[in-house]
Amino acid sequence: MIADRAYSARAIRSHLRERHIRAVIPQPVDQIRNRLRRGSHGGRPPGFDREAYKERNTVERCINRLKQWRGLAMRTDKLAIAYQAALHVAAILIWLRR
Repeated sequence: MIADRAYSARAIRSHLRERHIRAVIPQPVDQIRNRLRRGSHGGRPPGFDREAYKERNTVERCINRLKQWRGLAMRTDKLAIAYQAALHVAAILIWLRR
């Protein structure tokens, strides 16, 4: 799971760890400062893969392009299959435009 700094809470990280989900979440500056202030009792920093985190930007840009379709952004379709069909059509049109 690749997430933003806002999801760097200890509870979220432990929840993902319990489910054996590898997380790539950068630490905010205040959390780093607090950990360093505690010294050896602050624990070790969580793992962070910069290259994997760079892929987050690509995914978010794709989602933003899909949300330019009003039906997808507002979720006007009541049936999941109709929403999924609109998602596929939008993805195909985006792909064809490139």
